[in-house]
Amino acid sequence: MIHNTSNEEKASSIFVCSEVSALKRLLIHSPDSGLGKVVPSKAQDWLFEDIVHLDTMRKDEYDFYVKILLYFLDTEKIKGKLNDIDNDLSRNFYKPDKKEYFRSDKVIEFETLLADVLDMNQVKTQLVAAVCAIEECSYAEMLSFMTLDSIELSKILITGLTSEGEMFFPPIPNLIFTRDIGIVVNDHIILNKPARAARSRESLLTKYIFFNHPYFEELRGKIIEIEEDEEHFLLPEDEQENRIDTLEGGDVMMVAPGHLLIGISERTSVEAARQVIRKLLEKNIVKKVSLIKIPAKRDYMHIDTIFTQIKKNVWVLLGSLGRTSDQAQKESVWDEIGQKTSPEEIIIKQFYAEDSQIKHRSFDNLEELLKYISEIDLKCQEPVKFVYSGNNIFPYGAREQWTDSCNLLVLKDGVAIGYDRNDKTSEAFRANGFSTIKAADLLQKFENDELSPETLTDTIILLPSAELSRARGGSHCMSLPLLRASVD
Repeated sequence: MIHNTSNEEKASSIFVCSEVSALKRLLIHSPDSGLGKVVPSKAQDWLFEDIVHLDTMRKDEYDFYVKILLYFLDTEKIKGKLNDIDNDLSRNFYKPDKKEYFRSDKVIEFETLLADVLDMNQVKTQLVAAVCAIEECSYAEMLSFMTLDSIELSKILITGLTSEGEMFFPPIPNLIFTRDIGIVVNDHIILNKPARAARSRESLLTKYIFFNHPYFEELRGKIIEIEEDEEHFLLPEDEQENRIDTLEGGDVMMVAPGHLLIGISERTSVEAARQVIRKLLEKNIVKKVSLIKIPAKRDYMHIDTIFTQIKKNVWVLLGSLGRTSDQAQKESVWDEIGQKTSPEEIIIKQFYAEDSQIKHRSFDNLEELLKYISEIDLKCQEPVKFVYSGNNIFPYGAREQWTDSCNLLVLKDGVAIGYDRNDKTSEAFRANGFSTIKAADLLQKFENDELSPETLTDTIILLPSAELSRARGGSHCMSLPLLRASVD
């Protein structure tokens, strides 16, 4: 049970004010059996990009992600045990319902939290009724769910499947991307409001966990939800669809103690962003919020698919959306020979409170904003560097952005997890002074005491990714940081 943490730990269990300070605690969800039920005819409806091979995704890819996280965040759970874990073909170390499960309060599994809240009878009744309503279950099915134990029921509510394989409702395969369900902003959390109906159940489960689990008791009164205004319900249904307030965590980044980024994208609306700005600035939770409007297309989806921060002074991004003056000069060459490019526009507005008013300023391009964050917000003395997807070489920039070259999770300043398939981006990191190492090799070096998480610097850890990349989300997407160290 995750809520059996000490008072000292609970006092600082929820706080994030940076993308790059040392990660102390996060929420994940391992690939579940629902992913193995995605069929081609429903993949797009369920927001999954491709049909994945579940065993490969689990054993050969995501398990490495868990082991790396444990080595950095909860070393005693794995140090000295790696061979035994790897040689256990049952994989019980990774299964929350098994006694061999690693059961960490630093690397926290969504499923265990859900099982905990289902142990509360009132919450169980409410949540089962709510899920059955949105999934249009029969009354008899609802009653049958109430007879199940919490562990079995938590699996059904997530996967839609019983342990015997009977399917009651669709899976929610995107739950592997826990970043999207919420974002911690200092000591508050913003819960998402998904753009697509396929994610409604995961949003509902998340809400019940954060409002009811003892682990999040300190968040009571600090949970921010996105709500529709009263005018919305008076609009005709076709207009309601175009006016819905939606926000997903991949479009939200807490980049500095007083500065939040929100992307306006295919999945996050300007109406939802306006709500967040008003609530955060009015409560003085942050000092400024920058909105980044990116093209609303599947290629990009969220802002964390086109850039993430790796170090206080280092960012990885898609060069075609960076819009530097050098890039503009290069593109002018094509104009001169009669092949005019069509650059995709990004609009950046920053809102801040001053003299009891909300004021705003603009940035000309993405790199200007990121440089501002490093130099002004984080007070970097070192020159700001940009590492480009695909090393900014055609066509690798776009190809590798599609397989999440810009979507990395920082474990501590300068040390991040990326995908092994993005070769040109790895070259770009090495050219900028970083080392790259495969996850399996790093784990063995940790186990042999050749390297340690404490001393590792400026390193990109390369995660196996043939199947994970089909899901269209990287290590940044697959994490919801709950606690990071304070910014130095």
